[in-house]
Amino acid sequence: MTRMAVTSSVTTGDCAWHFVPIGAAATKAQRHVLKTLPCLIGRGQNLSLYLPSPHVSKLHAVVFEKGGELFVRDNGSTNGTYVNGAIVAGERLLKNDDLIQFADVPFRLTRETMSLSKTVGSDACDIALAVAQFDRLLHDDGVLVPHFQPIVSASGSKVVAYEVLGRSRLYGLSKPHTMFSTAAQLGMEVQLSQRLRRCGYLVGGASTSSTHVFLNTHPREIEDIESLLASLSELRKLEDGKAVTVEIHESGATDAKSMRVMRKGLQELGMRLAYDDFGAGQSRLAELASVPPDCVKFDMTLIRGIHRASAKKQEMLETLVRMTTELGAAPLAEGVECEDEAGVCRQLGFELFQGFHFGRPKKAAEYVAPRQPVSRDEKPRPSTPIRGCGER
Repeated sequence: MTRMAVTSSVTTGDCAWHFVPIGAAATKAQRHVLKTLPCLIGRGQNLSLYLPSPHVSKLHAVVFEKGGELFVRDNGSTNGTYVNGAIVAGERLLKNDDLIQFADVPFRLTRETMSLSKTVGSDACDIALAVAQFDRLLHDDGVLVPHFQPIVSASGSKVVAYEVLGRSRLYGLSKPHTMFSTAAQLGMEVQLSQRLRRCGYLVGGASTSSTHVFLNTHPREIEDIESLLASLSELRKLEDGKAVTVEIHESGATDAKSMRVMRKGLQELGMRLAYDDFGAGQSRLAELASVPPDCVKFDMTLIRGIHRASAKKQEMLETLVRMTTELGAAPLAEGVECEDEAGVCRQLGFELFQGFHFGRPKKAAEYVAPRQPVSRDEKPRPSTPIRGCGER
């Protein structure tokens, strides 16, 4: 929780301007009354409104009065000041109920009688702020911070690829779930998916040219395969030669004809195909057999607690893994959280692993070699080249 040491405001009778923390933080924070102006805001501890977030500049912004009205001016901050999702260039008139964000610290501005002061922390505030800021996800390069999670060989000793995961610095839009929930309200899931993919591809390429990346798609994109392939072709123009696997969610791989077009298009681009979250819903083995991918990512619901599962469930999973390998695809266990799960998955024939046990999602600059856990009961088998997921 960001600590805020107070502050200032102009009061008229019993009325005053308030900065109200919003969202999850509102349950712990108290509102801050602007008693005197100007109000200096930033990371400096001697300022009127102290915001110790590392993303806030030392003197980030100033709130002041002019002509009887309230204004905010950004002080050349690194990460910007925003009002209702729009960046402040110069000074900006403030109005009651405005959403104001200093870097990653959001507030709602209210003008109320002192006796009515109370903390606002409803989900509606979170949603309103997210929608107001959504345009920044699509156009402001500075707010996206793609993360990368390692995909490792069966022994856990070798990283063979990284999955690109969308993240942002925006309050209320930091994770894919909230990003795409907001995008769905605006009918912009496809545009957001393309944006996250492009940013992750470029950041991954800048980190190391040898990185093999797994890129995600959104189910809405499968409705127009040609447009999806066109967006992937644009990535190839930006950086040719990178090893790329494109993930299609199991629910989107239901039309064999479309998947054949998709696979052929990916092959022409030098990219590979993976079916994601296999087993999360109605696993369609017929489609898997008719259009075999290069990799099948088994959903974490099948993996979680597999070491405690019945022999019947383990045998069922082993059968699915064997069918996958017979089709020439690499079976990948998602969501592995402990060595006991990893050990059983090795015995069942999984060739690739992903999960917190082998590495959490991190920024590109924080790449580290994953832990190399070894089962207490068996020696890890040597890593062998597998179709679609080894080095090119």
